[in-house]
Amino acid sequence: MKKIDLKQMSVESLVKRYAAIGIAQYEAELDDDVPKFNRLVDGLIAVEAELKARTGDQRAALMKLYDHPNMQVRLNAAQATLAVAPEAARAMLVAIRESRWMPQALHAGMSLWNLEKGVYRPT
Repeated sequence: MKKIDLKQMSVESLVKRYAAIGIAQYEAELDDDVPKFNRLVDGLIAVEAELKARTGDQRAALMKLYDHPNMQVRLNAAQATLAVAPEAARAMLVAIRESRWMPQALHAGMSLWNLEKGVYRPT
């Protein structure tokens, strides 16, 4: 796979890339392709790190994905914005959990549990 220079991408392009990775994760999960799903996590982490490194921490731009039609994209965006928009991100995680759309609802529920217990502290 060709390495992409995220530093040269606009915030809008990074958000689109983030959504595309989430869709690919969703499809990998449907295909029961755990290795592919896990490899895609590296791409999410890279985009999040690039947005965080930008002036003013641009991770809030991922909030526009809260309305994305794909549940995995919404889950990823909520988790990525916990540090910059905690109330909105938690509300999105609650909505995903309550949707009972599996397995994303389970992941959202576990994220909320980890936040409540102090196991995870967003940075």
